[in-house]
Amino acid sequence: MDNFIVSARKYRPVTFESVVGQQHITNTLKNAIKNNQLAQAFLFCGPRGVGKTTCARILAKTINCENLQPNGEACGVCASCQSFQNGNSFNVHELDAASNNSVDDIRSLIEQVRIPPQAVRYKIYIIDEVHMLSQAAFNAFLKTLEEPPHYAIFILATTEKHKILPTILSRCQIFDFNRIRVEDMAAHLASIAIKENISYEPDGLHIIAQKADGGLRDALSMFDQIVSFSGGNVTYRSVIDNLNILDYDYYFNITDRLLNEDNAQTLLLFDEILSRGFDGAHFISGLSEHFRNLLVSKDSATVKLLEVSDGIRNKYLQQSQASTVSFLLSAMNIANQCDIGYKLSKNQRLQVELALLKMCNLPSVFNLAVTPLSAMPAAEGQLKKKPDSAAIAPQNEQKPAVIPQAAGNPQPAQLREEPVAPTAAKQIPANEPPAEKPKIFIPNLQSSASSVKIPSLKDVGKTMETMAEEDDPYIKGDAKNDYTTDQLFKCWSDYAARMKSEGKKNLLTIFASNPPKPTGPDTYEVLVENKVQENLFRDERPNLLNYLRTTLKNFNIEVNVRIDEVAVVKRPYTASEKFQYMAAKNPALADLKAKFNLDFD
Repeated sequence: MDNFIVSARKYRPVTFESVVGQQHITNTLKNAIKNNQLAQAFLFCGPRGVGKTTCARILAKTINCENLQPNGEACGVCASCQSFQNGNSFNVHELDAASNNSVDDIRSLIEQVRIPPQAVRYKIYIIDEVHMLSQAAFNAFLKTLEEPPHYAIFILATTEKHKILPTILSRCQIFDFNRIRVEDMAAHLASIAIKENISYEPDGLHIIAQKADGGLRDALSMFDQIVSFSGGNVTYRSVIDNLNILDYDYYFNITDRLLNEDNAQTLLLFDEILSRGFDGAHFISGLSEHFRNLLVSKDSATVKLLEVSDGIRNKYLQQSQASTVSFLLSAMNIANQCDIGYKLSKNQRLQVELALLKMCNLPSVFNLAVTPLSAMPAAEGQLKKKPDSAAIAPQNEQKPAVIPQAAGNPQPAQLREEPVAPTAAKQIPANEPPAEKPKIFIPNLQSSASSVKIPSLKDVGKTMETMAEEDDPYIKGDAKNDYTTDQLFKCWSDYAARMKSEGKKNLLTIFASNPPKPTGPDTYEVLVENKVQENLFRDERPNLLNYLRTTLKNFNIEVNVRIDEVAVVKRPYTASEKFQYMAAKNPALADLKAKFNLDFD
């Protein structure tokens, strides 16, 4: 029985062309080799499993190839290429910095650099996981990395570039590797499946590629696992069962129920998901991703952002037509809030169910928001006025009369209290003449006259002003009621007590220490110590005036604020002044200071 070799090692790229998803780096390296513009040190950075070490080995082999191809690839048949592929090349050295991170390891590497290459042009040193080197090892490596021999080339690889010293970074050409796209990984897995005579479904390979999160090595490991699980038949169902992935169909079905406002079926479907062993947080994050995919499917320009197979893409396009942008945005926001509060919730299942119920009612909310008022039934579309005391007044009370609008006049109809003509049942006694009020002409709309005379807006305004003065005693001049100084100070104290109950300590200090001083009839002034107190009082002044005027029934009261510029600014006592004060009370302190030669702090 032959030893099994995992796909990540068996199908490891050996040429630049076979590297998946890093064309921007491989093209740069090939051009550098063809133009003989190789740097003395390279730094390959990027996530795990994207080809950093693989590219480093391909570069090391291609540099020393004796029969370089016109496209910049190694021939693979010369002595240098054969020795490298067999693993017995004396000109390529690999060092794992994760386990060889001390100063002695770097010093041993520096000693090897002094030995020139054998039968080839360059000697290459590959240091993997270089960020694991210690601070002292980095410092010992600096000089050699900056001025190596002409035949030495260093290739460093790391997943955490931020941990490397800036002095190291400045001496290297830095190449940033990208996460491999889902389409590229799925195509690579399909090519391996064809070589291994493995049947597959494109949807299953896409799920593996999405689960790998940009790392091809992880995708190949999962691919081997699924092949063993399914017996050489990689299907969509076998992938989601083995990798414990929530099926796309669940998200499509639950979205259909949300759009149909089916609360019961939505909760039952979520219960089925939980019974299969899936976590609520995993479900709600996947639902957010599903809404995002539906949103990008609504525009043909953003459909390319869907990293799914063609069959799943068609489902997204179909369901996106049945959902609105408002629903998707609101549902994404609800799902995001649920995801944030899931870990902190004591009843996590209720957290998700509540979010689903909110999403179920979104279509009704949007339909109600866009329904015009005129389209509603009369019982719902009309606003009912709250009954007041005028509704139960006698019939001979004054009722509002409407001044009709003239043709083309955009001004709204004016309301005015007008006496209504007495009815036959309720006649005004002859000995009680009606109270004289300013008359407003009310036209008879039932007459056959061809034109109706409308009073001008100027006359209406004067009439309204006259009536307002008659009805409001304060406008007529009766608002100035007499009050005593004691009453004013009583109101002032009551307002200070209110400030204390409301917890406004800064304002309480102003009201307690600065009583108002009269500066004229109904005019008072408050003196404060600084600008901060002045601003606080100005902010509170409208409420204070409203309280004083309504309580004392005098709307002429004015209270102003001013900073007291002649107030004596208190300064803290110095240590010498404190000692003199205490020594005046106790002369023994002076003797004690002189005896022990004491001084102030």
